[in-house]
Amino acid sequence: MKRIVIIFSLIAVACNPKLQKPTVVVPQSYLYGSYSDSVAIEDGWWKIFGDTILNNLITTALESNYDLQSAVSKIEEAKANMKVTRSTFLPSFDLGRSATVSESDGNITQQYVLEPYMSWEIPLFGNLKATTTAAKADIEYAKWQYEGVRLSLVAEVATTYFTLLQYQRNLNTARESSRLRRETATLVDSLYVHGMATKLNREQAYSLLYTSDADIPLYERAIAQTKLSLNLLLGSEPEPMDDITSDNMITDRYIPIAIPVGLPSDLLYRRPDVMSSYASLKAAAATAKLARIERFPTLLLTGEGGVVSGDIAKLFTKGSWAWNAVLSLTQPLYRFGALRSGERAAVERYNQALIAYRKSFLTALSDVETALVAISTYREQLERYRSLVSANYSINMLTNQLYLNGLSAYLDVIDAERTLYNSQMEYSNLIATQYINYINLCKALGGGAAVTGD
Repeated sequence: MKRIVIIFSLIAVACNPKLQKPTVVVPQSYLYGSYSDSVAIEDGWWKIFGDTILNNLITTALESNYDLQSAVSKIEEAKANMKVTRSTFLPSFDLGRSATVSESDGNITQQYVLEPYMSWEIPLFGNLKATTTAAKADIEYAKWQYEGVRLSLVAEVATTYFTLLQYQRNLNTARESSRLRRETATLVDSLYVHGMATKLNREQAYSLLYTSDADIPLYERAIAQTKLSLNLLLGSEPEPMDDITSDNMITDRYIPIAIPVGLPSDLLYRRPDVMSSYASLKAAAATAKLARIERFPTLLLTGEGGVVSGDIAKLFTKGSWAWNAVLSLTQPLYRFGALRSGERAAVERYNQALIAYRKSFLTALSDVETALVAISTYREQLERYRSLVSANYSINMLTNQLYLNGLSAYLDVIDAERTLYNSQMEYSNLIATQYINYINLCKALGGGAAVTGD
């Protein structure tokens, strides 16, 4: 008995192909992030922005987005496929029915058969376990793909929202600038009529006015198109969504945010793309094992039993029962290297999955580092730009006063006005970009994704 156990143990080891271990090189800390042994990003991470409108938009998107619904359907498909694949290694039962009539030398012979039969390929070398492992890995992959779609959806809604706020702020700036420039142009026009300003000054004033006027439809178009994109993300028909933006909230409510990033090793179980790659790796390993098992013997049990009679009326009478059973063992002998090549191909597919897994982790590290360096540098840039806008505003006011008092050329007024206008636009753009950097960091950290078993 001990000898038999040893033999089967050796066979079980022989059924496992030689595969590289799924190891990755994990740095101790992030290059551009401060040390933290925990990650504060959990499900609902978008609430760190403290924006009720954004929270409501994301809630709607999670309930109605079609891409997310499709991802849920794929999970159910994977669960159904697991039952299908497992059933191939369980006994199958069928029912055969036939009726034949033949004539010979004037004699008519009838035969009626009602015959159920069973077939079962007995899994000797772990076929069922490997198949189940591969199917479970497919389910896990589908679940992590769902988490990836969900994370991308939330990030895209938040990015679109802050982009929309940026366009609204720029539109307000253009409208306010246009109002002030119109007043200035009217004043310069009056000065020109009374001979206190040149025609050049008058045309320059109107040129400034037309510049800001031209930006108004530009940002109105950008706002309308961005709202349409948001409608699509929310899974809703196009609608105006006029209640989303009404003030300069992107600049008025901006507050820097500190996000603990944890350790790089956290990405191995938090990032949906890394985890889905790992699930693919497990499925590839199980498939490689199945390819190796194909080279081992198969044990097939078939059985037939039923009732046979020459008279349909006597089909279920005593003595009409007949049955037989066959147990066969088949060993692949020679198939011109097809089985060996199939195993090699499966191992190479595993190697490809391993490469994809390692690459996904490097991509995750790069995403986090990119977001971290962007946040730190944009923070400094925003502080400087806030001071720049304040200084440009003062310069613009003083230059206008000097011009009206005849102490400055109108060219200085034009230069000051353009500089202020451009710095105001750039400041709101920088704030929107910084919000998007926060979103990218939360996304890069995995966004609190978690997959549980059935």
